[in-house]
Amino acid sequence: MRFVINLDGITIRRRMGSLLALWVALFCSSGAAEEASRPTSIRNRTMLTQQQHPLTAPQKQTAAIAASAATGDIPALNAALHQGLDAGLTISDCREILVQLYAYAGFPRSLNALAELMKVAEARREQGKNDAEGNTPGPLPKPEEMLAVGTQNQTTLAGGPVKGALFDFAPAIDSYLKVHLFGDIFSRDNLDWKRRELATVGALAAMTGVESQLKAHLNISRNVGLTDAQLAELVPLFESRGEQNTAQRLQRALESGSAQ
Repeated sequence: MRFVINLDGITIRRRMGSLLALWVALFCSSGAAEEASRPTSIRNRTMLTQQQHPLTAPQKQTAAIAASAATGDIPALNAALHQGLDAGLTISDCREILVQLYAYAGFPRSLNALAELMKVAEARREQGKNDAEGNTPGPLPKPEEMLAVGTQNQTTLAGGPVKGALFDFAPAIDSYLKVHLFGDIFSRDNLDWKRRELATVGALAAMTGVESQLKAHLNISRNVGLTDAQLAELVPLFESRGEQNTAQRLQRALESGSAQ
């Protein structure tokens, strides 16, 4: 499928292989541009600049935490949470990664992972480790604004508006993704969009049967300022954690899903 996007006067052409790969790239809505100036959009849109340096330790651990949580591997998640907090992630960072996870791996995995984070945080306090609590989100859009804000966030993340027969067939899922995932979760600015995408890439790489969505999120990761070289740093990270299948899925997606 080919779609053409006009964004800030620049015409972008990109070929994408699967309709299902568009499930997070997504949609358009009249009036979305009007929401571009809203504070939550501005705070997150500042995170779209190209990252010039390799992934930081907190960025890598963001992907590791999400990958372990997505597969329900609690011992691996425990280790990843300790490593992430030691690397400088805050309690709020870890909590936000695991809250977002429910949109990709479901409530049961998210809830179990959050319960493990509570245990880890308490154990570390008892050990005398003073982990920073971190920031809470800034003001969120009002409920009646979520659709427009979410559509704008989607369009920015995807690089332009996208339509598909799948969303005409199931308009409810279109609405849920726009209003809640992109209007609510992606407006929570206590985790920037680069780390949200690293968490999503980590989770999807760890899961089976979601290769199309993984490729779509690699493209979104590029749109928010991450490079293929930076994303490829996650492959040896997963290998070092003994997560060979996750590493292989990510490597294959990077090799086959580069933007054209």
